[in-house]
Amino acid sequence: MLNPPTARTSLTLASTLATVDRVEQEAEMFAKQFGFDDDEISNIAMAVREATVNAVVHGNGYSGNREVAILFEATTTDLIFRVADQGSGFNPAAIPDPLSPENILRGSGRGVFLMRAFMDRVDFRQLSPGTELTLTKHRTANKAGV
Repeated sequence: MLNPPTARTSLTLASTLATVDRVEQEAEMFAKQFGFDDDEISNIAMAVREATVNAVVHGNGYSGNREVAILFEATTTDLIFRVADQGSGFNPAAIPDPLSPENILRGSGRGVFLMRAFMDRVDFRQLSPGTELTLTKHRTANKAGV
């Protein structure tokens, strides 16, 4: 049996919406490279986009003095996406439930919900300064090219 391919790519980008678009495109290409189907690629790219939007908008506040650090990693078992900002951090347990009646019609506030729906694991880590969000998608035997 062949070992599945592995890779690692990192980016450090400005806190702009152009960064969000670039990271989404990179995530699509990365997931495609490792054999995910079109639906999974779209879901992965959307989750990574939401994490990047949160880093740019909420973490860094569009600050020209702050950057977003992105790491894409393919291990033998997982695709891992790390998105880190340089903001003041936040408490993920304090995120309002987007499905509760008082939030259901809000136009925002669903990013973490979508990340959790599309990825196999979502982890938050407080940095000094900032927050790092790690999104993990498991690779199956057929996705790994085995």
